[in-house]
Amino acid sequence: MLREHRLYQADWLLRFYQFEADDILDQDNPNFNPYLDPKCNWAVQHYGLFPVDVNRAPFEMLLRVPGIGPKSARRIWRARKQAALGLDELKRMGVVLKRAQYFITCRGFAGAHPGRGSAGRECITRALIDPNVFSGSCEQLSLFSPPAVDNLIEQGVPPRAAVRMVREEAVQCLAKAL
Repeated sequence: MLREHRLYQADWLLRFYQFEADDILDQDNPNFNPYLDPKCNWAVQHYGLFPVDVNRAPFEMLLRVPGIGPKSARRIWRARKQAALGLDELKRMGVVLKRAQYFITCRGFAGAHPGRGSAGRECITRALIDPNVFSGSCEQLSLFSPPAVDNLIEQGVPPRAAVRMVREEAVQCLAKAL
């Protein structure tokens, strides 16, 4: 089910967000990240391109920011011609600031800087990680080994603790990628 969801998300990026297939999967990353949606995964892999100033960034770059969709990007594009935008305006336009805050600057906001080093990367990763991955034992299935949560439960770890342990391992792994 998770694989199908990632394919759907990737299709959406190709059709409505001006992504190319090589932007989503490439020779270095031939599989979808099971913990981050494809757009967040792209942003994490290209973290050096951020933060972008929403009052100056090209439309195409606005579409690359997690938390900004096509409709919000068009609203930003039109509204910034009238006046510089701040967080309140972005929120009213439908920008998901929980995700976007790590990738943008705007009037009165210099971007969320959760800290340098691994602590900062972990904070960003926790904010971006797909919450559906760990609900109801939803996990990318392997043809060769049982899911990690199931393995831990079979070893006697309580289910909630097993989910927490796998989630924490995922956060550590993803934080290293930032």
